[in-house]
Amino acid sequence: MMPAMADLPPPRVHPTALVEDGVTLGAGTAVWDGVHLRRGARLGRECIVGEKTYVAYDVRIGDRCKLNACVYVCAGVEIEDGVLIAAHTVFTNDRAPRATDPDLHALRSSAPNATTAATFVRRGASIGANSTIGPGVELGAFCLVGMGSVVTRSVPPHALVLGNPARLAGAVCRCGEVVARAVRGVVPDGVHACPCGRRLRWSAAQGGADA
Repeated sequence: MMPAMADLPPPRVHPTALVEDGVTLGAGTAVWDGVHLRRGARLGRECIVGEKTYVAYDVRIGDRCKLNACVYVCAGVEIEDGVLIAAHTVFTNDRAPRATDPDLHALRSSAPNATTAATFVRRGASIGANSTIGPGVELGAFCLVGMGSVVTRSVPPHALVLGNPARLAGAVCRCGEVVARAVRGVVPDGVHACPCGRRLRWSAAQGGADA
């Protein structure tokens, strides 16, 4: 049973963290040393934000998320409940990045604008250490991105993806166990049993869902 809001302690912020005006932190959330949270960011309850992590303007992060050390979350990212983002993961939001205008006369603003691509990380997803998440993708619920992967397109729910660029390698249970392996990039359609007792229904069209 999850604790009620009244049972949770207030958020804790390390003295060296930089939390800008307008940031919202849910009860029970811990922000560790060297973290930088930009204005308008909203973090839910019982989150952990590891040392030297950066969260940009107006980013939304759900309840019970873990962001490990040195994670970079740029503007335009939305993270749902129960997401794990391992150390040194980097999100991106610009498909045509430049430092200056085309004539090299003036620096471009780094603030979010109309071309900032939105990225969504759905509930229960896990992203392995040293991964890079491309702009404008969606990581499906309970998917698993292997460490060091470069994600350039959306990932189905419950999918395991690996490599650069990341490719479908299998299907994973809610618990994180691989229940089916991809053969030549295809996971067999059907219901797959996990040792934990859960069952996962996989289809090429929709990815995975509880059976």
